[in-house]
Amino acid sequence: MAIRVMLVDDQVLLRTGFRMVLAAQPDMEVVAEAGDGAEAVEVLRATAVDVVLMDVRMPRLDGVEATRRICAAPQAPKVLILTTFDLDEYAFSGLKAGASGFMLKDVPPGELLSAIRAVHSGDAVVAPSTTRRLLDRFSPMLPVTGKEPRDKTLEKLTEREREVMMLVAQGLSNGEIATRLVLSEATVKTHVGRILTKLALRDRVQVVVLAYETGLVRAGGGAH
Repeated sequence: MAIRVMLVDDQVLLRTGFRMVLAAQPDMEVVAEAGDGAEAVEVLRATAVDVVLMDVRMPRLDGVEATRRICAAPQAPKVLILTTFDLDEYAFSGLKAGASGFMLKDVPPGELLSAIRAVHSGDAVVAPSTTRRLLDRFSPMLPVTGKEPRDKTLEKLTEREREVMMLVAQGLSNGEIATRLVLSEATVKTHVGRILTKLALRDRVQVVVLAYETGLVRAGGGAH
């Protein structure tokens, strides 16, 4: 079955370009479009969508708030944020709001298509190096709250799982973590899966965000 995609951008020309790229794919179909976040939320009430390509800066309702509302709904589609600038100041807010990743608008078509497929299959599509740079920049803006309840959140994890989580937060891929800890990549993948389940997180992006929020790692990538 084709991946049902929705395009949300206030620039008609950009939507047209994306639609042409997606229409050429046998496994994708553009089923809806919207010119701003408010229209996107409205359209989604009546349209079944798998992946939303979401612009950030739009009139009426921006992409971050639209993402928050969309992801809060039951059986919500995956949201892929598209930004004009690398490390757009809204990108981190979008990830916090529930997006499965972000990409630049000028991404090569092949990468965009791979990202849509990855997000649809449940993966996050923020490259580890980008995640690290993004969080190094934005982690000082993360809310600082009492440590006690946040530390208790991580008490559910084994020592090894905390170790893996810390390396995920530092931007290492599963292969790099396997090398660092002298484990098989399959074992690392299992650990990551258990971390997601125990902490009720959706993907690696949320693992990274939580690691910074709990102080497991600090800006700059170092362990706490």
